[in-house]
Amino acid sequence: MTVFVTGPVRSGKSEFAKRLVLERGGPVLFVATARVDPSDGEFVARVERHKRDRPAGWTTIESAGPPRLDLVALIAQAPAGTTVVVDSVGTWLADYLIEMEALAEREPLRALAELEALAQPLIDLLARPHGDVIFVSEETGWGIVPATPLGRVFRDALGRLNGALAAAADDAYLLVAGYALDLKTGRSAYS
Repeated sequence: MTVFVTGPVRSGKSEFAKRLVLERGGPVLFVATARVDPSDGEFVARVERHKRDRPAGWTTIESAGPPRLDLVALIAQAPAGTTVVVDSVGTWLADYLIEMEALAEREPLRALAELEALAQPLIDLLARPHGDVIFVSEETGWGIVPATPLGRVFRDALGRLNGALAAAADDAYLLVAGYALDLKTGRSAYS
């Protein structure tokens, strides 16, 4: 089963995903995608808080690079009965964009095409049999149009990837201010 959880920053996405996992029970492989700059003390503290909030029995893999782990392989090779949680798709994609910043500024359409090509294997994976996966991602487009080509490339690439993941998922939820909406049924979900 695949579940997609999206919403704006600080909307409760990670907590909602954690609740879904705890209800399922069983082993969990948590894939943390944030690239941490050790000189950014505030962000380091946020990441440490997230680590402390995860249940002790969960296996955590830090996937941001370099070197970067293969997200598709992590999901495909997870042991049977394990729920894989990817938190978040937005930071996973941003990790790639960091490395192509010059291209995005110079040739935004080419950078967008390259990001979409990088994301395609993840979308393709969902069409094949796989274990339980919960994707957490930031929703895009709720603010102003980004002022830079880099920002617009990221917004477009993540928006398209979010749409593809939501369409392929068995369940999809939108979180706003801690409340969940089931995107497949249009009904309120618990929060």
